[in-house]
Amino acid sequence: MRQIIALGGGGFSMESENPLLDTYILNQSKKENPKICFIPTASGDSEDYISRFCSFFTKQQCLPSHLSLFRPPTRDLEDFILEKDIIYVGGGSTKNLLALWKEWGLDSFLKKAWDQGVLLAGISAGSLCWFEDGITDSFGDRLEPIKCLGFLKGSNCPHYDGEAERRPAYQKFIKAKQILPGIAADDGVAIHYMDQDISKIVSSRPNAKAYKVYFDNGIREDILHPEFLGNSSQ
Repeated sequence: MRQIIALGGGGFSMESENPLLDTYILNQSKKENPKICFIPTASGDSEDYISRFCSFFTKQQCLPSHLSLFRPPTRDLEDFILEKDIIYVGGGSTKNLLALWKEWGLDSFLKKAWDQGVLLAGISAGSLCWFEDGITDSFGDRLEPIKCLGFLKGSNCPHYDGEAERRPAYQKFIKAKQILPGIAADDGVAIHYMDQDISKIVSSRPNAKAYKVYFDNGIREDILHPEFLGNSSQ
């Protein structure tokens, strides 16, 4: 089964005292000690970001590592990716992430990993990168449409409640048919896909939501209520 978990915001990089989303991701691998690899390309391989990942996941029941395209751990990146159980992609510049991944062939390796059952997860740029379309501030001082990898159908918008300009920009681009309709997620929400279908929506914050956003004689938002993980054993 092909799985992707797309985080609107949260996890170790935004909720250092709230492990609910990251624990949920680890639990989906069904491995006793899953091999989880962080890819911080979008942040320019920020050392602080890598340090925060390691600080959290070295305390969990897993085998953490990270993949730097600025200091590659091996020439065989395909094998490095395929032997992992979970790939966790960080936030930052979606434009730079896509450009570097394509230059290194990492987009193809990740597609192969997904097809072979490696769980893909990510936050912000690491969320919207899996979809056909998204919106990004990678180009400068405003949000603009961007074409992404297309593993998942439609578009995605993270930080729907966390950044004031996200919601109106996402709706504007859908209305103008510059991006496809899609799924938006508040900070603290994770959308779990099995193949192309949403299997589950979970949250680390009790009032956070996800939304199906589309145009039908005006912009429509169908609220998708997550399961709050604070009430769950997941």
